[in-house]
Amino acid sequence: MKLKNRIVVVTGAGSGIGRACAIESAKEGAQVIVADINLQGADETVRQIVANKGQAVVFKTDVSNPESVKQLVDFTIRSFTKIDTLINNAAIQVNKTIEDITFEEWNLQMSVNVGGIFLCSKYFLPYLRITKGSIVNMSSVNGFFVEPMCAGYCTTKAAIIGLTKAMAIDHGHEGVRVNCICPGYIDAGLAEGYFQSQPDPAKARVEAGRLHALWRIGKPEEVARVAVFLSGDDASFMTGASVVVDGGFGSGLPPKSL
Repeated sequence: MKLKNRIVVVTGAGSGIGRACAIESAKEGAQVIVADINLQGADETVRQIVANKGQAVVFKTDVSNPESVKQLVDFTIRSFTKIDTLINNAAIQVNKTIEDITFEEWNLQMSVNVGGIFLCSKYFLPYLRITKGSIVNMSSVNGFFVEPMCAGYCTTKAAIIGLTKAMAIDHGHEGVRVNCICPGYIDAGLAEGYFQSQPDPAKARVEAGRLHALWRIGKPEEVARVAVFLSGDDASFMTGASVVVDGGFGSGLPPKSL
């Protein structure tokens, strides 16, 4: 088992990629703290892990709130005495142009997507330094390529790539590795929200698949397995990396028959 006896905290673990990261980490032997503002979703993630004989607990967390993050840190250290990996996955997506998005929506998206990584990393770092642990941030191919109606989201994902590199440089000499994952379209909550915001959701879903060289969108567990790799010893000489898991996003071409 790649993560046996390790303590892994996953934010936004109540659904989608975060849930898959929690499940895959538990399969590899980790004890997982399932952190999410959505308690019902977090409980379901734990139920699935326990049903597969894994170990996990829930802690309700608002990653945009410093006090809530401090409580998550206190709970983790009090309950497990250490942390080995922090997977910063919590995010929201507002599908609007810069002109249409409200000031409140813009700030909330920044506070959750980028601010959540800042706060969780800031308060867990003293303990990750002790274990020579790792941080895995969830970015997106939208950090490199932008699409219509998600200016704020793309901005946050580009910022995460830069923040990952900065943290890697600042804390590498302390033995803390920091990497990020850049998924393409994944069959999970945020992508589904984007599809539903389009005039024809079914058509948008098909067209999204055709943007990928593999001619489909990805599965949450395909991203989660990369998160497990970055969390473990197999990635011991990797830091500051932006690992693209996108099925060849931007390379897809329609068949000649279309």
